[in-house]
Amino acid sequence: MTTLFAFVVTLAILIAVHEYGHYRMALACHVRVLRFSIGFGPVVWKRRRASDGCEFALSLLPLGGYVKMLDERESPVPHELAEFAYNRRPLWQRSAIVAAGPLANLILAVALYAGLSWWGESEPKAVIAQPAATSAAQRAGLRAGDWIQSWAMQDQEWQEVRSLTDLNWKLAGLSSEVSSVELLVSDRWGRGSRRISLPLERPTSPESELARGRQLGLGMPFSEPVLGEVKPQGPAFMAGLRSGDRVLRVDDRLIVDAQSLKSLIRAHTTDGAEVPAMRWVIERQGQTLELEVRPRIHREGTSAPVGRIDAFVGSPPEMVRVQRGPWEGVAHGVYRTWDISWVSLKMLGKMLVGEASVRNLSGPLTIADYAGQSAQNGLPTYIGFLALISVSLGILNLLPLPMLDGGHLMYHLFEGLTGRPVPDAWLDRLQKGGVVLLVILMSVALFNDVVRLLGL
Repeated sequence: MTTLFAFVVTLAILIAVHEYGHYRMALACHVRVLRFSIGFGPVVWKRRRASDGCEFALSLLPLGGYVKMLDERESPVPHELAEFAYNRRPLWQRSAIVAAGPLANLILAVALYAGLSWWGESEPKAVIAQPAATSAAQRAGLRAGDWIQSWAMQDQEWQEVRSLTDLNWKLAGLSSEVSSVELLVSDRWGRGSRRISLPLERPTSPESELARGRQLGLGMPFSEPVLGEVKPQGPAFMAGLRSGDRVLRVDDRLIVDAQSLKSLIRAHTTDGAEVPAMRWVIERQGQTLELEVRPRIHREGTSAPVGRIDAFVGSPPEMVRVQRGPWEGVAHGVYRTWDISWVSLKMLGKMLVGEASVRNLSGPLTIADYAGQSAQNGLPTYIGFLALISVSLGILNLLPLPMLDGGHLMYHLFEGLTGRPVPDAWLDRLQKGGVVLLVILMSVALFNDVVRLLGL
């Protein structure tokens, strides 16, 4: 019951916000709105506002909604109301009305993330994993388990680093002209303080600027090299590894954290028919054991093959509670919304060119399941989930596909470039093609949901 209730509340909020964006922009552009509906199909409740005749309705099928506007292309419009028709408005106003729905979802995500920042969030402590080889952090002398406690820039005062997320946010906000920052570092227990000068590499693109910490080698939190869940019949299980095993050495290489162990496993591939075994030295209940582990080769699309052992590697990182001020919270909300949007777009692009599996698509069953789980974990967790889905909905609707807001924006772009609207014949074909494409995508997402729920 909790899952169903959380799912319904999630849909109601996200759909209402999306359609309200269209609605408010339509009113701002002096377009007459005839109906504001949450859901499709038969109307189960409605109420008409006397001032302008707009009808607010709840419809039977809750997977969406719509704002019906006065439009001469859909039905005859009285002469005295023609100036309030959608099709009579300038191109930029029509485009603004279309874009306002997805933008409303993105604004909602910013507000929710900002609210979480003001309330306080659990974030990874600024104890870093082993920096990547040749990265700026590695060259500067940073190593696994270093706790970055404070930083300073160009003879300015030292500022506390509250978490690893806080550090990444500070680095992302630096001007590209800043050449280095000073870090005050100790081990993860606070012993042996030392000062390190970290050179800053110039970001090569907007996305690398947002991920500047990862670019410099500071993106991952420290995690103990301990095994979590081990899948039955996987390489780790067949080698005799069990949950709770601490990995000490692999092929005579000292394992300092989970990140370095993951890197070794992923890099352990071969061009031959059989993958060579790795020699692992582990600690289990105070005893030292030596095992042979033979990772399997995993290939996805056109990506390079990687090694897998079918076990969760690493313990949960140490977390701290961080609260932000009013403006800092808003800025953090914008950053997180942009970051998630970019990651979502990259994943969609990889699926489009075959570099990522379509199994990453999720449908209503998965969303409902996560909604229920997040609601049971408390209000902050549910708000974070709601913000994530709101970003996804906003990005999805901006895709240039017929039937979506992004498709209508493409029609308007064509009109702006050619000076004439898309021909009715082409519009009809595109709309029908868009319906088919959306049905296919929804079917794939639903199939993925069923596979996940059945554990196949």
